[in-house]
Amino acid sequence: MARLFAALIRHGDYHQLPDTPSAHQPWPLNSTGERQAREGAQVLHDMITRSDCTLLPCFDSSRLLRAWQTARIFADRLADLTSAVPQIESYDELAERGVGCLANLTIAQIESVLHQDPRVSDPPADWKANSHYRLPLQGAESLLEAGERVAGHLSHSMAALPADEHDRVKLFVGHGAAFRHAAYHLGVLAFGQIRQLSMYHCQPVMLLSLIHI
Repeated sequence: MARLFAALIRHGDYHQLPDTPSAHQPWPLNSTGERQAREGAQVLHDMITRSDCTLLPCFDSSRLLRAWQTARIFADRLADLTSAVPQIESYDELAERGVGCLANLTIAQIESVLHQDPRVSDPPADWKANSHYRLPLQGAESLLEAGERVAGHLSHSMAALPADEHDRVKLFVGHGAAFRHAAYHLGVLAFGQIRQLSMYHCQPVMLLSLIHI
Protein backbone atom coordinates (compact mmCIF):
# COMPACT_ATOMS: atom_id res chain seq x y z
CA MET A 1 0.00 0.00 0.00
CA ALA A 2 1.29 3.46 -0.89
CA ARG A 3 2.29 5.66 2.03
CA LEU A 4 1.35 9.28 2.64
CA PHE A 5 3.63 11.59 4.62
CA ALA A 6 3.06 15.02 6.12
CA ALA A 7 6.20 17.17 6.06
CA LEU A 8 5.92 19.70 8.90
CA ILE A 9 8.06 22.82 8.54
CA ARG A 10 8.50 25.46 11.22
CA HIS A 11 8.95 28.91 9.67
CA GLY A 12 12.36 30.61 9.60
CA ASP A 13 13.66 33.23 12.02
CA TYR A 14 11.91 36.58 11.66
CA HIS A 15 11.88 40.19 12.83
CA GLN A 16 10.20 39.37 16.14
CA LEU A 17 9.47 42.11 18.66
CA PRO A 18 11.55 41.62 21.84
CA ASP A 19 9.87 40.19 24.96
CA THR A 20 6.60 39.85 23.03
CA PRO A 21 5.05 36.37 23.28
CA SER A 22 2.33 36.82 20.69
CA ALA A 23 3.01 34.49 17.77
CA HIS A 24 0.62 36.49 15.58
CA GLN A 25 3.20 39.17 14.84
CA PRO A 26 3.02 40.26 11.17
CA TRP A 27 6.74 40.74 10.51
CA PRO A 28 8.72 39.05 7.69
CA LEU A 29 11.67 36.68 7.76
CA ASN A 30 15.05 38.18 8.48
CA SER A 31 18.17 37.23 6.52
CA THR A 32 18.86 34.33 8.89
CA GLY A 33 15.33 33.02 8.36
CA GLU A 34 15.69 33.20 4.59
CA ARG A 35 18.93 31.22 4.79
CA GLN A 36 17.30 28.67 7.11
CA ALA A 37 14.47 28.22 4.61
CA ARG A 38 16.86 27.65 1.71
CA GLU A 39 18.86 25.12 3.71
CA GLY A 40 15.74 23.36 4.98
CA ALA A 41 14.32 23.17 1.49
CA GLN A 42 17.50 21.48 0.30
CA VAL A 43 17.28 18.97 3.17
CA LEU A 44 13.69 18.11 2.21
CA HIS A 45 14.63 17.94 -1.47
CA ASP A 46 17.32 15.37 -0.66
CA MET A 47 14.98 13.37 1.58
CA ILE A 48 12.27 13.16 -1.07
CA THR A 49 14.75 12.31 -3.82
CA ARG A 50 16.31 9.48 -1.79
CA SER A 51 12.93 8.03 -0.83
CA ASP A 52 11.54 8.20 -4.37
CA CYS A 53 8.35 9.85 -3.13
CA THR A 54 6.07 12.19 -5.06
CA LEU A 55 5.77 15.71 -3.66
CA LEU A 56 2.23 17.06 -3.89
CA PRO A 57 2.18 20.52 -5.53
CA CYS A 58 -0.25 22.15 -3.06
CA PHE A 59 1.47 23.42 0.09
CA ASP A 60 -0.56 24.38 3.18
CA SER A 61 0.77 27.38 5.10
CA SER A 62 -0.12 29.47 8.09
CA ARG A 63 -1.46 32.84 6.96
CA LEU A 64 1.27 34.70 8.90
CA LEU A 65 3.85 36.30 6.63
CA ARG A 66 6.91 34.48 7.95
CA ALA A 67 5.27 31.12 7.30
CA TRP A 68 4.11 32.08 3.80
CA GLN A 69 7.59 33.38 2.93
CA THR A 70 9.10 30.11 4.16
CA ALA A 71 6.64 28.15 2.04
CA ARG A 72 7.51 30.32 -0.98
CA ILE A 73 11.23 29.58 -0.63
CA PHE A 74 10.48 25.85 -0.28
CA ALA A 75 8.23 25.99 -3.34
CA ASP A 76 10.97 27.58 -5.45
CA ARG A 77 13.54 24.94 -4.44
CA LEU A 78 11.20 21.94 -4.68
CA ALA A 79 9.48 22.84 -7.95
CA ASP A 80 11.45 20.22 -9.90
CA LEU A 81 9.91 17.49 -7.72
CA THR A 82 6.27 18.36 -8.40
CA SER A 83 4.02 17.54 -11.33
CA ALA A 84 2.80 21.15 -11.50
CA VAL A 85 3.97 24.55 -10.29
CA PRO A 86 3.66 24.47 -6.48
CA GLN A 87 0.77 26.50 -5.11
CA ILE A 88 0.57 27.83 -1.55
CA GLU A 89 -2.77 27.80 0.25
CA SER A 90 -2.91 29.88 3.45
CA TYR A 91 -5.01 28.88 6.46
CA ASP A 92 -5.86 30.54 9.76
CA GLU A 93 -6.04 27.05 11.26
CA LEU A 94 -2.26 26.60 11.00
CA ALA A 95 -1.42 29.68 13.10
CA GLU A 96 0.39 29.48 16.41
CA ARG A 97 -1.41 29.86 19.77
CA GLY A 98 -3.33 33.14 19.89
CA VAL A 99 -3.36 35.45 22.90
CA GLY A 100 -6.47 37.30 21.74
CA CYS A 101 -6.86 40.95 22.69
CA LEU A 102 -3.40 40.87 24.31
CA ALA A 103 -1.69 40.26 20.97
CA ASN A 104 1.64 41.99 20.39
CA LEU A 105 1.93 43.37 23.91
CA THR A 106 5.13 42.69 25.83
CA ILE A 107 5.25 40.17 28.65
CA ALA A 108 5.35 42.98 31.20
CA GLN A 109 2.34 44.70 29.60
CA ILE A 110 0.31 41.47 29.51
CA GLU A 111 1.01 40.73 33.16
CA SER A 112 0.20 44.34 34.06
CA VAL A 113 -3.15 44.15 32.26
CA LEU A 114 -4.07 40.98 34.12
CA HIS A 115 -2.94 42.41 37.46
CA GLN A 116 -5.16 45.48 36.97
CA ASP A 117 -8.23 43.48 35.93
CA PRO A 118 -10.30 42.65 39.05
CA ARG A 119 -12.05 39.83 37.23
CA VAL A 120 -8.98 37.62 36.79
CA SER A 121 -6.06 36.21 38.73
CA ASP A 122 -2.40 36.82 38.00
CA PRO A 123 -1.06 34.18 35.58
CA PRO A 124 1.19 31.33 36.77
CA ALA A 125 4.93 31.86 36.48
CA ASP A 126 5.15 29.44 33.55
CA TRP A 127 2.12 30.77 31.69
CA LYS A 128 3.89 31.18 28.33
CA ALA A 129 4.90 27.49 28.18
CA ASN A 130 2.01 25.97 30.17
CA SER A 131 0.11 23.76 27.73
CA HIS A 132 -3.17 24.00 29.62
CA TYR A 133 -3.21 27.69 30.54
CA ARG A 134 -5.34 30.11 28.55
CA LEU A 135 -5.02 33.84 29.17
CA PRO A 136 -8.40 34.79 30.67
CA LEU A 137 -9.31 37.50 28.18
CA GLN A 138 -11.19 37.65 24.90
CA GLY A 139 -9.92 35.59 22.00
CA ALA A 140 -7.08 33.78 23.79
CA GLU A 141 -6.47 30.05 23.53
CA SER A 142 -4.22 27.55 25.25
CA LEU A 143 -1.35 25.75 23.57
CA LEU A 144 -3.37 22.53 23.68
CA GLU A 145 -6.32 24.25 22.02
CA ALA A 146 -4.03 25.60 19.29
CA GLY A 147 -2.61 22.11 18.79
CA GLU A 148 -6.09 20.64 18.50
CA ARG A 149 -6.91 23.22 15.82
CA VAL A 150 -3.76 22.39 13.86
CA ALA A 151 -4.29 18.64 14.27
CA GLY A 152 -7.79 19.02 12.87
CA HIS A 153 -6.45 20.78 9.80
CA LEU A 154 -3.74 18.16 9.24
CA SER A 155 -6.20 15.30 9.57
CA HIS A 156 -8.79 16.90 7.30
CA SER A 157 -6.25 17.88 4.66
CA MET A 158 -4.64 14.44 4.53
CA ALA A 159 -7.95 12.60 4.52
CA ALA A 160 -9.16 14.68 1.57
CA LEU A 161 -6.35 13.49 -0.70
CA PRO A 162 -7.37 10.90 -3.31
CA ALA A 163 -5.85 7.43 -3.35
CA ASP A 164 -2.67 6.91 -5.34
CA GLU A 165 -0.29 4.03 -6.03
CA HIS A 166 2.84 6.08 -5.23
CA ASP A 167 4.28 7.22 -1.91
CA ARG A 168 3.51 10.93 -1.51
CA VAL A 169 4.53 13.88 0.63
CA LYS A 170 2.36 16.89 1.48
CA LEU A 171 3.99 20.01 2.88
CA PHE A 172 2.66 22.04 5.84
CA VAL A 173 4.38 25.24 7.00
CA GLY A 174 3.47 26.62 10.39
CA HIS A 175 4.71 27.08 13.93
CA GLY A 176 6.70 24.95 16.33
CA ALA A 177 4.60 24.87 19.50
CA ALA A 178 1.33 24.40 17.59
CA PHE A 179 2.85 21.54 15.56
CA ARG A 180 4.21 19.85 18.71
CA HIS A 181 0.85 20.09 20.46
CA ALA A 182 -0.86 18.85 17.29
CA ALA A 183 1.47 15.84 17.33
CA TYR A 184 0.25 15.11 20.86
CA HIS A 185 -3.39 15.22 19.75
CA LEU A 186 -2.54 12.94 16.83
CA GLY A 187 -0.94 10.39 19.15
CA VAL A 188 2.59 10.95 17.84
CA LEU A 189 3.99 12.50 21.04
CA ALA A 190 3.26 11.73 24.68
CA PHE A 191 2.27 14.77 26.72
CA GLY A 192 5.59 14.78 28.58
CA GLN A 193 7.50 14.97 25.29
CA ILE A 194 5.92 18.26 24.19
CA ARG A 195 8.23 20.40 26.32
CA GLN A 196 11.22 18.08 25.95
CA LEU A 197 11.33 18.35 22.16
CA SER A 198 11.66 21.32 19.87
CA MET A 199 11.38 22.03 16.14
CA TYR A 200 14.34 23.75 14.54
CA HIS A 201 13.61 26.52 12.08
CA CYS A 202 12.84 25.12 8.62
CA GLN A 203 14.05 21.57 9.35
CA PRO A 204 11.45 19.09 8.04
CA VAL A 205 9.72 16.63 10.36
CA MET A 206 8.07 13.76 8.50
CA LEU A 207 4.94 12.12 9.88
CA LEU A 208 3.47 8.99 8.34
CA SER A 209 -0.22 9.65 7.94
CA LEU A 210 -2.53 7.69 10.20
CA ILE A 211 -5.28 8.17 7.63
CA HIS A 212 -6.00 5.08 5.53
CA ILE A 213 -5.50 6.17 1.91
